[in-house]
Amino acid sequence: MPRLLLALLLTLTVHAGENPELPRLTAADDARVAAMLAPTREKLDALLSPELRYAHSNGQVDTKAALIDSLTDGSAKYSKYAYQERKFTFPAPGIALMTGRFDVKAVVKGNAAESTIGFLAVWRLEKGEWKFLAWQSCKLPPAAPAK
Repeated sequence: MPRLLLALLLTLTVHAGENPELPRLTAADDARVAAMLAPTREKLDALLSPELRYAHSNGQVDTKAALIDSLTDGSAKYSKYAYQERKFTFPAPGIALMTGRFDVKAVVKGNAAESTIGFLAVWRLEKGEWKFLAWQSCKLPPAAPAK
């Protein structure tokens, strides 16, 4: 019983304040963004979960292998990936949700695109390292002009 109370108290303490994993997770996501802007197979392989499900804003869904291939063979090239907002929550041990929006500029299969994207991402702690597990995104309409 005392262990259960201690575990509950620690859980409440972590949720009440900043999660101690936040700096590591933020660094992992910063590394992921850098790897998408200047991709190498080694960098991406180290950051992405083997079970990755990456749903692009156009509805295309990639596995880890397909995403790495498209980034490293040049069929998808990101030149801008700038967060407007990025928030992390920790709903369960070893799981982190990342939400927000970002501005992106990319050329995919010869088609240039620039937009603002809303997203939900899932990170999972795998063998002591944060791995990018899932991504779901959608294009956001342009902001309404100020009145």
